[in-house]
Amino acid sequence: MCCAKASEGHQAHAVSAKDLIDVFASEFSCSYNTVLLGGAEEPLYEPSSAQHGARIFFRHDYSASALHEVAHWCIAGAERRRQLDYGYWYEPDGRDAASQAAFVAVESRPQALEWHFARACGLRFRLSLDNLDTPLSIEEQQTFAAAVVKEALRMQEQGLPPRAVRFVNALRIRFPHNTPAEQQVFSLGALL
Repeated sequence: MCCAKASEGHQAHAVSAKDLIDVFASEFSCSYNTVLLGGAEEPLYEPSSAQHGARIFFRHDYSASALHEVAHWCIAGAERRRQLDYGYWYEPDGRDAASQAAFVAVESRPQALEWHFARACGLRFRLSLDNLDTPLSIEEQQTFAAAVVKEALRMQEQGLPPRAVRFVNALRIRFPHNTPAEQQVFSLGALL
């Protein structure tokens, strides 16, 4: 049934991609006509069309990929959500140094939000530089990690985007074993 909320009486267990799909559906499938789908070779956002509502595809059945793609969706404004992949470019593995620097510049915010989501449902967050063919130096990894920490702390102090607040609250209800938000510590040591 459309817009039915998930039951709050679930027992704690490992967080699966299916669980995340269900939580997302209960919160957003009707109000935003958007669904979260796994099984994709590459992540992709498709805006709604005459044939279907908006769709967020994440890699295979990876919970971390699901959380990351939801983070992008929660950050994207209405205009971005009308565009394929929010109107952003994406280059797969093998990016040159300039392309990787551009990637790092835009990824700290969604990864910081993904970290908040992971904390809300009890998953471990792992920083992703998403360029396996051209690994970054230790210094570049630390710089990116510091940017993600800074953004996670800014979000903690100033608040998450509205859809992200809604998703975090739903995750906390579905997975009640987590640490209260005000007691969570976002630090460089947690990432490296």
